[in-house]
Parts: sequence; structure tokens; C-alpha cells
Amino acid sequence: MNREKKLWIGFALVTILSFCVLGYYGYEIYQQAPPVPEKIISVNNEVIFTEEEIKDGQNIWQSMGGQEVGTIWGHGAYVAPDWTADWLHREAVFILNIYANKDFGKDFDALDKEKQAALKIRLQADLRDNKYDDNSKTITLSQNRALAIKHLSNYYKGLFMDSPEFDQLRKDYAIPKNAIKDEAKMHKMSAFFFWATWATVTNRPNSDISYTHNWPADELVGNKATTDLMAWSGVSIILLILCIGLLVFYHAKSGEDETLPTPAEDPLLKQGMTPSMHLVKKYFWVVSLLMILQMLLGIITAHYGVEGGGLYGIPIDQILPYAVTRTWHTQLAIFWIATAWLATGLYIAPAVSGKDPKFQCFGVNFLFIALLIIVLGSMAGQWFGVMQKLNLIENFWFGHQGYEYVDLGRFWQIFLLIGLFLWLALMVRPLLPILKRKTEEKNLIIMFLISCSAIALFYSAGLMWGRQTNLAIAEYWRWWVVHLWVEGFFEVFATVVIAFLFVRLGLLKTKTATLNVLFSTIVFMSGGILGTFHHLYFTGTPTAVMALGATFSALEIVPLTLIGYEAYHNYKLSKSTKWIEDYKWPIYFMLAVSFWNFLGAGIFGFIINPPIALYYVQGLNTTPLHGHTALFGVYGMLGIGLILFVLRSLYRNIQWNNKLIGTTFWSLNIGLFLMAMLSLLPIGIWQAIESIEKGMWHARSSELMQEPTMIVLKWLRAIGDSIFGIGIVAFAWFVFDLTLKNKTNK
Repeated sequence: MNREKKLWIGFALVTILSFCVLGYYGYEIYQQAPPVPEKIISVNNEVIFTEEEIKDGQNIWQSMGGQEVGTIWGHGAYVAPDWTADWLHREAVFILNIYANKDFGKDFDALDKEKQAALKIRLQADLRDNKYDDNSKTITLSQNRALAIKHLSNYYKGLFMDSPEFDQLRKDYAIPKNAIKDEAKMHKMSAFFFWATWATVTNRPNSDISYTHNWPADELVGNKATTDLMAWSGVSIILLILCIGLLVFYHAKSGEDETLPTPAEDPLLKQGMTPSMHLVKKYFWVVSLLMILQMLLGIITAHYGVEGGGLYGIPIDQILPYAVTRTWHTQLAIFWIATAWLATGLYIAPAVSGKDPKFQCFGVNFLFIALLIIVLGSMAGQWFGVMQKLNLIENFWFGHQGYEYVDLGRFWQIFLLIGLFLWLALMVRPLLPILKRKTEEKNLIIMFLISCSAIALFYSAGLMWGRQTNLAIAEYWRWWVVHLWVEGFFEVFATVVIAFLFVRLGLLKTKTATLNVLFSTIVFMSGGILGTFHHLYFTGTPTAVMALGATFSALEIVPLTLIGYEAYHNYKLSKSTKWIEDYKWPIYFMLAVSFWNFLGAGIFGFIINPPIALYYVQGLNTTPLHGHTALFGVYGMLGIGLILFVLRSLYRNIQWNNKLIGTTFWSLNIGLFLMAMLSLLPIGIWQAIESIEKGMWHARSSELMQEPTMIVLKWLRAIGDSIFGIGIVAFAWFVFDLTLKNKTNK
């Protein structure tokens, strides 16, 4: 059995076994998710909340922005608090003050430590005891908890509606006045907030840990790191070191990649150009415009962190509230990156065969129009949803679903899924004749088509939750999209495309490229599929999910530790011959991808991956630190690099504006680095220290986040953002200048 066949078998086994485990524990999540009761009552049989109110409350929270306005269970945006941590701490303080005033005639803070300790034990006995009755589907609460709910319901009503006493706090949290417009809706949203908080402190049946594995940390209620958290963190670190050693050994044993003698001239000069290949230019125009729009929205979104009521005194929060700008900012990142990659695929598929199948041009144009409708339509729907202009059912279908990165309404999700399958058809049709010929490129093309199929198919996971699905179950499926679709199969697609480009340039043997792609995919999928669970440690999942997530997410980092070999290899290729200098900037962007893969995805990713680390930093600025440097640093830089490869091929004899594209490269990389190091990293570290010492509630509080030094750190981000913005504008200028002033070679 040759090496290639062994790798195909390994790829099949890793994929099948991993998805079996992922599916099995998905079933377990369905069985063990925190129950939504039919009624929540007090010991006096007073009905506090009903199942319908909790579920409607979840939809109301989603409609006003959901995870774009603070977080629930640590997932979402970072200006407002985590509402579960906030409610939990406020409830604890309220009940402790009831105890203290009743027993000692003074507030809890005025008592000595011995009396405080006794009251905390009483509080924990009340809050942690699971009073859910599976027969009656009812949760029964003590009278003190019922009083706390009334108090906190009034507190959140004042905050989310228009109470003047909350004006400053609303600005601190970037929540516009009347984000929720009537008291009935506010009552229901409080019901959802309470249920989500109840799951964070109530012990699972026959267990001494809560449904969210004692997250968030709060000493008052007994939420502290468990032995399992620390043990599996140790396992993940040991496994990481072991697998890095094995990979280094494998790499040393295998030797360097076999490369071909450099061709005397660019092989792509001999490549035929089909009509559909010329049509991808307009995709790049849209990518450029979306990048600029995303950058502008990012500036506004970041500014909300220092001036929550608007932009330099202009009350834009009444027209474009933070929930809208952040939604559009994150969604446009996915849209433009995906568009760049999909357009590259549309260029490569007919380039292989040298001709277009029937109606290929029509399909490329139709897909382009469909993508424009999806982008603009979903953005409009999200604005109407957040502005509370849709009812709950309309909002689910056309408005704002409230889940980060998959905020678009269900109608737009289905529309996008259809578009992805249309794109898949446009990929498959030109390549089928090549597969039938059984050329040397067959296996590489098969891998390319597998990745294309996965991109189309796995977005459908976004349809697996309904309007009122239990949050723990919705989170499970959401991470199928965010982790498996975005971080998983797009990663495989990128690996194949880069290898294919180097093969087409005559710099790498087809067989060598195929072996490298298969091996890289196996290594990545070994950790990547089950690594999905590291996002689900504290989202109402069983303990086994944490064990698997900790173990396999460590494996995701392993291939990134040797990224320097890939970077050095690409750098050598960029210097191998005179004509390859035409591809200098596309290759340089591949070098940037390697750097950010190591720093953003690797280092900044691993500091939040181990359970004990994530327990204290989930929902802090360490997450956007990883998010910005991995999403833009890896996928964004790669999208730009792929665009430049295609443009270099389209405009073969045109002298590029190297000054402009050089400005793009260095501004984007320096700006992103400064954004991370001057602002996001120090803020995240400060928050982490506060979270460990005082609890998650304090790390996200307005008291900490509005500290003068914290405000300075937020403003420091403007340095990196400004340099970064220059790079975005320079890239758009380069694309429009090149494509509008010059004709492509026919």
C-alpha cells in the first residue's frame, strides 16, 4: 500500500470517527441540557415565570441584538456585562443583605468575616440546591429568591427601558434608551435572564457542580474552579508537548518538500482564459467595498467602548446602536472573506479544464447578484430587528437571530445555503472532465471538491436550531458553523488552493502537494473536529464535553508550531527565479498568514483554550484578541493573498503599483499587531487578573471598564486601527486602479 493510499484511509478514519464522537455527545447535550420548566413558582405557589415567558424572553433578547449586547454564558460582545454573571452576583448580594439585616440589623458588608462566612453557606445551600421537579416540570424557589427576582426585574427594566437613573450606566454599556420598548417584553426577557442564571449556579442532578460547570466564577455563591477543570487543563498541555515532539520527529524524518527545477518562465502565461474567469473581477470590487464598510463599522463599534452614547457627541445610538454596528462588523468579515475565497474557487475550477461548461457565465453572474441580495437584505433585516420593528416570528425569519456570527435571519440563512450549493455546482462542473481523465492532479482535485462540498454542506448546521430551541442546544449547533465551517473546512479549502497554485506555477510536484495536503488535513482534523467542544465547556454541557474539548483542542495548536517551516518554504519560492517576483506580494501575504497562524491562532488561541484558563477569561478581551488576529490575520490575509494571485494571473503583463500594494501589506500587518499589543492584550490581561481575584461580574463591570487607565488603553487602539485603516483603503484603491484602468489578457 503506497503512502498516498494510507493517507486517504487515515483521512477517512479520522473524519468518520471524529464525527461519530461529535454526534454522540451532541445527543448527550440534548439529554442533559438545563431544563426549561413549565413554571417557576415560589414556596407560596406564586407563579413567577412560565415556560412561554422564558422562551419568548430568549427571543426578545435575540431581537434586541442577543449576543451583540453583552454575553450569556460568556458568549457575545464585550462592552455590556455578561448578564448571567451580573444577575448572579446582584442576586447573591441582595439575598445576603436580607439575611444580614434580619439576623444582625445591618448590611452584609458591615459584618465580620465569621458571620459573613455563615451567611454565604446559607446562601449557597439555597441557590445550589436543584429544585427542579421532573414530574411536574416545575422549579420551586425560596421566598428570598422570589424577592430577588422582583428586585432585579425592576433593575433591568430601568436599564433596558428609559429610567433616568440608568442614563450613565446605559452609556457605559452602549445600550440605547428604550432598547426594549414595553414592560411586558421586559418581564419576559428577565425570565430568560433568570433561567440562564439559574443554570450557572444550580447543581446538576446527583452532582456538586452547576449545569455550566460552575461558570462564572463567584466566591459568594460557591462557583469556583473544579478539580476536573484543572486536571484536564494539565492533560491538554502535556498532550500538546507530546504531539509537538512527534510532529517535529515526523518532519525531520520526512525531510524537506521535494520541489521542481524552477521553470524558465511563468507557466500561467500559457494558461487559457475562459469568459467566466474574467467575471470574478466584480467579486473583488465587492470585497473591497465590504472591507471599507467593515472597517468604518469597526471604528464606530470600538468607539462605543469609550463613548457609549454616540460618536463624538452625535447620538447615533438612536439610529445605529452598538448592537447593529457590531452585528454588521462581524457579519461583513465573514461575508467578504468568504466572497474572496469563493471567487478564487470560481477562477480556479475552469482554469484547470481550460473551458467553461454551458451556462457557467450565467451561474457566476447569478451567484454574484444573489450574494449582494443576501448581504444587503440580511443587514436591513438586522436593523429592523434591533430597532424592535418586527414581531418575534418575523424577527426570527428576516431580522436578527441574536447568535454571534450567525445573526442573519433564517430566510437569509436558507438563501445563503442555496447560494453555496450553486457555488458548489459551479465548482464541480468544470472539474468533472478532468477527473474522468485520471490525470496526475486527480487526488488533489478530489480533495479540492471535498472541501468545496463541506463548505456548502456544513453551513446547513445553522438550520438545526429553531426559534425557541434550548440555548445549550443552539450553542452546540452554532459552533458547528463558527468552528467547523469557518475554522475547519475553509481551512482545508485554503490548504488545497495554496498547494494547487504552487503546482500550477511549476514550483511543487503534484504528488508532493497531494501528500502534504492530505497529511496537513489529517493533522488539522484530528484536533479540529472534536476541538469544537472547547467552545462548549460552560454552555450547559456534560463534563465529558469539557474533557474532549480540552484534549483535542490542544491538537489544533500542534501544526501551528511548525508554521515557520511553511513560511520559510514560501519565502524561498518567492526568491527562486526572476519571473516569480511578479508573485512577490501574493506570496508575502501567505507569509503573513503563517505569522498570524502562529501568533493569533496559536499563541493567543492557546492562552484561552485550556479549561482552567477559559474559566476565568471567557468573555473577556482575550477573546477578541484571538478573534481579530486569527480571523483577519489568518483568513483575511489569506483572502487578500488569493485575490492577488488571481489578479496577477488576470493581468499578466501589467506592471503593478508596488508602492500601493506594499503600503497595504505593511499597514495591515503593523496595524493589526499594534491593535493587539497596545490595547486588546493589556485590557484582556487586566480583566483576567480581576476575574481571578474578584469574579467575572467585576471583570466586566462598568466600575472596571470605565477606569481612567482602562479608557486610555481603549484609546490606544486608535493607533493600530488608524494604520490598519490605511491598509484597507490602499488595498481597495489598488484593486480598483488595476481593474478599471487595465484590460485583462484574453
